[in-house]
Amino acid sequence: MWDAYKQVTARLGTDRSARLLDHIRADIREHGTPDEIADLEAAEAELAERRARKGGRPRRRPPEGA
Repeated sequence: MWDAYKQVTARLGTDRSARLLDHIRADIREHGTPDEIADLEAAEAELAERRARKGGRPRRRPPEGA
């Protein structure tokens, strides 16, 4: 299932992690309490600040032997 999902997300121009995080965000926004939504927004702001300060997310290294 995980490999099939990898192929699907690749065709969608994304990856499994990004797609899952988008789903998590949507669930929190739709079903979360005001405090949980505020926590999400604070986490998103912190992440944006960290990425801006460090020049973005570093590229993942391919697994050895790949």
